[in-house]
Amino acid sequence: MLNGDDYVNYLEMGGSTVIDIFNYTKATASVVSGINEEDARPYENIKPCRTSRGFDIIPSKLDLFRFEMAPGQGTEHKLRNYLNHIRQQDEYDLCIIDCPPTPSVWMTSALLASDYYLIPSKPDPISMTGLDLLEGIIKERKENYSCNCKCAGLVLTVVEKITKVYQEAVNYFSQSQKWKRFLYDPMVPKRTEIAKGQLDGRFILDIEDVELKRQFSAIIQEFLKRVEG
Repeated sequence: MLNGDDYVNYLEMGGSTVIDIFNYTKATASVVSGINEEDARPYENIKPCRTSRGFDIIPSKLDLFRFEMAPGQGTEHKLRNYLNHIRQQDEYDLCIIDCPPTPSVWMTSALLASDYYLIPSKPDPISMTGLDLLEGIIKERKENYSCNCKCAGLVLTVVEKITKVYQEAVNYFSQSQKWKRFLYDPMVPKRTEIAKGQLDGRFILDIEDVELKRQFSAIIQEFLKRVEG
């Protein structure tokens, strides 16, 4: 929703990022200046960025990988607390959280803050094996934190329908007692233009590809039907 130049300008103007949500008051000691405290930004000052696409966004930041957040400190609840603050303003119908699929405090935070989660997966053996591992991790987090987040479905991505790998993946999920009810019919087809567009700062829906847009629209409709129904 923000191209490269807009993102740089946004940061230079002091715009809010995900780090502000998880940040906390820091104390540093110096033999010269003594103890200094850097206050966390209060929730009311963490403002989403309004985009030209009709969405508001709080972007991430590369410094996130250096951010120290150990489990058990209560920091994993901050995203949920912030969204509860946003919910009181009654401005949004839906909030989407993008997080890595690897087990981490970031995943735990996203699960605690969410009502549903959607799983994207490539139709290949490695990704299919990883799904069961991912689901086990999610189950563990839900049990440990009494989280009620539900699976809203499984979407296949980077799909080449003519390949044997894709057909085997569809057969596997369709026959699986665990996954067949979660599998979406619409999928994200493989397009080299998507990767090229990322390098050029273009959005996916700006690509002149009718089938790609149709599939994205169908995925959104399927998701809304599941979470609203």
